Amino acid sequence: MSKNLNVFHAVFILFVSLGVLATASVAERRTVEIEGTDSLKYSVTQINAKPGERMTVKLTNKTSLPPVAMSHNFVLLKKGADPSAFANAAVSAKDTGYIPKDMMDKVIAHTELAAGGETKTVTFNVPKEPGDYTYICTFPGHYASGMRGTLTVE
Repeated sequence: MSKNLNVFHAVFILFVSLGVLATASVAERRTVEIEGTDSLKYSVTQINAKPGERMTVKLTNKTSLPPVAMSHNFVLLKKGADPSAFANAAVSAKDTGYIPKDMMDKVIAHTELAAGGETKTVTFNVPKEPGDYTYICTFPGHYASGMRGTLTVE
């Protein structure tokens, strides 16, 4: 009987521990809310994060213009990726939401295009390597107009 009770206690402690760990993982995820507007700027241009942190970016487009004129996205590029080259290639990638398929290896995370009034989200693990990572809007002309920011991992 004592042996069965010990097994029961061990299993109980295991399940309680797993529950605590699962709760901690959910609690560690952070949401960053960013707005894109007609001024072709993000409302947040600097994000600080910890290596490996779980993050959700919530992008809301605050325009009243039609989607063909003013859509926005959030594209986080890998360290060392050339944002100008990526944005230039994106111009011809309309069918894939202005995310060039042949450059997906340069992307950490991205949202879909958000039309006026829409909110798009993406959840990802922040890179483990410290440093600066650029995020851009790849809708034609937006990066060139200054729609970009930096995720600093430290």
